[in-house]
Amino acid sequence: MTERLSPTDAAFLFLEDSSTPLHVGGVVVLQPGRPDFQYSDLFDLISSRLSLVPRFRQRVRFVPGRIARPVWVDDENFDLTYHVRRSALPAPGTDEQLTELVGRLISRPLDRTRPLWEIYVIEGLQGGRIALVNKTHHAMVDRIGAVDLAAAILDISPSPRALPEQVWLPTPAPSDADLVVDAIADLTSRPSDILDVVKLAALDVRSAVAGLSSGLSGAWELARRTVRPAPRSPLNVPVSGQRRFAAVSVDLAAVKKIRKVHSGTVNDVILTALTGALRSWLLARGEPVTAGTTVRAMLPVSIREEGPGVDPVVSYLVDLPVSEPNPVMRLHQVSFAMAAHTESGQGVGADALMGLGRFAPPTLHALGARVGSQLSRRVYNLLVTNVPGPQIPLYAAGALVVAMYPVASLAPGQALALSVTSYNGTVYFGLTADRDAMPDVDEFGAHIREAVEELLGTVNSGHGRRPGPPGTSPTGKNGAVGVGTDERLGKETV
Repeated sequence: MTERLSPTDAAFLFLEDSSTPLHVGGVVVLQPGRPDFQYSDLFDLISSRLSLVPRFRQRVRFVPGRIARPVWVDDENFDLTYHVRRSALPAPGTDEQLTELVGRLISRPLDRTRPLWEIYVIEGLQGGRIALVNKTHHAMVDRIGAVDLAAAILDISPSPRALPEQVWLPTPAPSDADLVVDAIADLTSRPSDILDVVKLAALDVRSAVAGLSSGLSGAWELARRTVRPAPRSPLNVPVSGQRRFAAVSVDLAAVKKIRKVHSGTVNDVILTALTGALRSWLLARGEPVTAGTTVRAMLPVSIREEGPGVDPVVSYLVDLPVSEPNPVMRLHQVSFAMAAHTESGQGVGADALMGLGRFAPPTLHALGARVGSQLSRRVYNLLVTNVPGPQIPLYAAGALVVAMYPVASLAPGQALALSVTSYNGTVYFGLTADRDAMPDVDEFGAHIREAVEELLGTVNSGHGRRPGPPGTSPTGKNGAVGVGTDERLGKETV
């Protein structure tokens, strides 16, 4: 029996086009501990861990006539050498050369006739380091709790954990006739979906959202916010399919020191540093920054609570105060804004608009996806994701992980996406930018470092603790999971 793609995963496929490849990933830098470490060590490790992620040997199969969502089927011609690719940098193998290569690699769409992932093993970095660049389509990752292959190959000790050898025998792919029969059976077993199809066919998008607001309250909330569109910004322009990538790292202890003195959360400090970087970047480009100028960020947040009807991801829309010149006041304003959102419970469900795509005909999947893409230009200027990582050393095939940069995808009309993670005492920023719209993404990365140093300067200058804004903890204690935890409601950014 085949497994049908979820509504959200199917929507990602329908939303994707040549200008918006929808894969996410990361850049992991390894420091081998032995001189004979080679590509085959990593290839064999990846091969041994595929049993942990069965989806990575499956491909998408579309239903004839597109009368239902696509299904996952085993790839009977699965070829690991296609997905694990070897490359090298020319001497001297600098970090700048690596980020330039990453930008080119993430620009290439994944082959939809194969499992939707790739890992590049990049050799030749200075100091004998090796980089792993992974790309995984949004449709492959089932949101919260999913295991990505890039995570499955990591261990907490130099000795890779042993797994029992498992022989993989692909299930024969269904015929076109089988897919059609299964699709019809799914439709007839859910008559309410057919009724919804009729409703959506008779109504335009706005009335459809309004009519379904009781069941899609998150979608209605997000649609309501379009009455107050996001500020005009050079971050929102038509984009190409070509990307640039920049990598930045800062000391997590410094971030925690800032939080300890000025209260708030570690996540608030990260957002404030990004706000300061945005301010410097806008001014450097000659953009007007006047009183009240803001940049609206969408912040997906994972909710730890589980249970029926609980959306595992909500998204907060936060107006970042880029007009504020004082870094401490900037931090307090960001903390207050985050506290107001988390305590109000008015987060927008991340899957809300994608819920419009749950109805059977793929034309309606495409409609829901397009609504989401059009709203992204109106509702927010910038996507910021933040995942707390482990604060212990990790290894891949015995090689120490010395850096870990996340890679996000760009939504239509978005020139920049920011991803943040913490690992082993360091905060890593991954900046994905459109190649033409943001050629100065490296300068933006430098502004992030400057913003953190500016905040740290307020601590070292003896300003002392300042009272936090209403709704913040007087101690500002941070959870053990690291960057991205919101202590107020037991939530963490994703």
